[in-house]
Amino acid sequence: MSSNAKIVLRKKPNKKGLFPLAIRITKNRRSTYQYVGHYIDIEDWDNKNIRVKKSHINSDSLNALLSLELSKVNKALISLQSEKKDASANQIKRELYSSGGNSTFFELAQEHLDDLESLDKLNRLSADRAWIGYILKFNKSKQLAFQEIDERFLKKFILYVKTKHKLSETSIMNIMVLIRLLYNRAINQKIVNRELYPFGGNRIRIKFPETIKVGLNIQEIKIIENLIDLTLSEAHTRNIWLYSFNFAGMRIADVLKTRWSDINDNRLQYRMGKNSKLISIKIPQKALLILNKYKQDKRSEIDFIFPELKKADHTNAKDVFNKLKTANRKFNTHLKSIAKKAGISKKITMHIARHSFGNIAGDTIHPLMLQKLYRHSDLKTTLTYQANFIHKDADDALDSVVNF
Repeated sequence: MSSNAKIVLRKKPNKKGLFPLAIRITKNRRSTYQYVGHYIDIEDWDNKNIRVKKSHINSDSLNALLSLELSKVNKALISLQSEKKDASANQIKRELYSSGGNSTFFELAQEHLDDLESLDKLNRLSADRAWIGYILKFNKSKQLAFQEIDERFLKKFILYVKTKHKLSETSIMNIMVLIRLLYNRAINQKIVNRELYPFGGNRIRIKFPETIKVGLNIQEIKIIENLIDLTLSEAHTRNIWLYSFNFAGMRIADVLKTRWSDINDNRLQYRMGKNSKLISIKIPQKALLILNKYKQDKRSEIDFIFPELKKADHTNAKDVFNKLKTANRKFNTHLKSIAKKAGISKKITMHIARHSFGNIAGDTIHPLMLQKLYRHSDLKTTLTYQANFIHKDADDALDSVVNF
């Protein structure tokens, strides 16, 4: 497959508003970036001719440096091709820039973030960037060797984020999963010896705490359906929430991405954003009533049903991601006031629509059918998820003992 290198000006500025110069290495449509260590004003960048403009005081020196760095990468690409090595973009970068076994934790972390960005996995990118930020705050330096990440280091880090940042046990375990991922990569790249692996056995164990999933019951949902003193924003939020619930807790991103063209023969047909599965599901009568409320704003068959993404730049994954994130935050805010007006003390969020469906389904629907409705790839996921809402057997067993 083709590989290439190109000089680019990255789009994320530093605190001074300057943008970093980098070499983008692409192989098989996957890219990674090597920063050259210099930042410039966006006005000093000639994107057409791919060079620093004369308006920059050090333009000649910077252009010479960029040419040299690009030449190094191209020579490496030619060398790997002549040796018939099918190296990935990150392997090319490591061959050029990594100093053997001295690659640091934060260097591999940045490669990981670059990979997520190039694949437009922006939810994961946002979360993992935040987790890495906590590790940097704790270490107070980007100079962190994998050999330093031992059991003592991790225990001190866990105590730090618990006490200093008040992170939940689930968040802490998510950070441990990320550290473990990067440590395994370091082992595979022979950066650190497997014998130093700090996870498993009697060392650091990653165990997520059990969480209580609370959904609404039928009566509570009926109260929400029949509320009449809602603002326009609250009424729209209720429509979105009920639409999600009626499609077995459809994820908010998938709800907002649905278009009129996804509706055919009274069925909703769409591709899930989480795992790219193609879904075809009957449109319940209550969902049809919600759809009818938005038909007056329909501009074309490919128009979005709901308004949140109508003005998004769909060539820009970050813009879509940001608009989805903003919409979800607004919906959750409105759901708090809806719960208050409904006299419901349970916390209601967009994701609670999924829990509510599970709560009402209980054990009345066969697990294989629930798997289809939830759109889970693995039945084990369905069984684990639904176990949170099945209490009848335990309740009956308790009654059989105490009711005498």
